[in-house]
Amino acid sequence: MNSTMEAGVGGGGAAVATEFLQIRLNHRHDPKENQCSSVLVKHIKAPVHLVWSLVRRFDQPQKYKPFVSRCVMKGDVGIGSVREVDVKSGLPATTSTERLELLNDDDHILGIKILGGDHRLKNYSSVVTVHPEVIDGRAGTMVIESFVVDVPEGNTRDETCYFVEALIRCNLKSLSNVCERMAADLDRI
Repeated sequence: MNSTMEAGVGGGGAAVATEFLQIRLNHRHDPKENQCSSVLVKHIKAPVHLVWSLVRRFDQPQKYKPFVSRCVMKGDVGIGSVREVDVKSGLPATTSTERLELLNDDDHILGIKILGGDHRLKNYSSVVTVHPEVIDGRAGTMVIESFVVDVPEGNTRDETCYFVEALIRCNLKSLSNVCERMAADLDRI
């Protein structure tokens, strides 16, 4: 498993220890020979309740995921529910069909699995966890996202991980921007 730790603003040894503990507890994938897996961490200067309020919205990923143009739910939101996502142009995909595997509001854990679509992310599943932390003396959030996916024929494990990590980094950066803007707006009230 690759482990990509984004530069944190949260602190030193205790923060790193917390990251590794949470990864061990919630982000264990068992990649097969033809798969790759990785973990990314993002520290956000916004309280956990605000960050989780966006992450948990399986029905509205476009609120912070810049490559999603539209999401249509098939039924109510709950474990096992399915969404059809339209992807913005510029990526090698136009649609993705995804199932909600895990939604735990107490522990702030979201898990999804891609069922199909016109893309090359076969057998993709991911877990996102959201954890409170203190950043610069204020309430902050550590977001950890991990995934496992098949390596498409004609690609290497490194190429596949690099591509998926780039997408996740973009999503986490956007999540950070949206949440930090929301937190700043709340501070002004």
